[in-house]
Amino acid sequence: MEINITSEQRRFYRENGYLVLDAITTPDDVASVRAAYDRIFEQRAGREVGEQFDLAGTDEDETRAALPQILNPSKYAPEIAESLMKKNAISVAKQLLGDEAAYGGEHAILKPAGSAAETPWHQDEAYWDPAFAYNSMSIWIPLQPATLENGCMWFVPGSHRGPIFEHRQIGDDPRVHGLEVIGADVSSGVAYPIPAGGCTIHHNATLHYTGPNRTDQPRRALIMILGLPGVRLPEPRDFPWQARWQTARQARAKAAETGG
Repeated sequence: MEINITSEQRRFYRENGYLVLDAITTPDDVASVRAAYDRIFEQRAGREVGEQFDLAGTDEDETRAALPQILNPSKYAPEIAESLMKKNAISVAKQLLGDEAAYGGEHAILKPAGSAAETPWHQDEAYWDPAFAYNSMSIWIPLQPATLENGCMWFVPGSHRGPIFEHRQIGDDPRVHGLEVIGADVSSGVAYPIPAGGCTIHHNATLHYTGPNRTDQPRRALIMILGLPGVRLPEPRDFPWQARWQTARQARAKAAETGG
């Protein structure tokens, strides 16, 4: 299975900052990755080094995660690294950004059944090093149908052409890793339900959101990051919200690095 991006799709991505594809892989590939995905979330793989954590909560060991996330899941599930969806994601990125586009890793976000947790409106670049300018994309792949009821993607068209807005930790709690935007107009946001194995593609500055999972089944999403090399800015920007993080995830990662 090959993905061929049309000139109209390239134009839509440039103008709107996102693109939607009904299929980026096959049902068999989805099934293989979904089995591996469920396994590593059951294992809480990477927790001891800060790669598994609660995106929307304070992440105590004894507390059920509201929105569990795993960074670099292919470290724990080789099926992801070997998947057709990864191969096609790289192809799509090169077609949209040029041959210099490279794979930058992935993360996985699980919305448990009946979870009230939203992923608030935000821009991915708010998490990144403000010393660089970026031209990157996130390819968001649901491993079951993504619907309005279980937390499909929403985008604000054209928002990638605006500024990186002020952000804060969800609920203004520095113990929470997840960010939410402040002061952005998201009233023009559009929802995009898609099938399992489809994908949404969004620019690093595009405002986006997913809602709660009101169903009795988990909502699984795998996100692949691809882009051109970052360009160092002559004058670094200031993202003050990054200095406010005081998360359990940070503490576990630091302890793992120092052997403590």
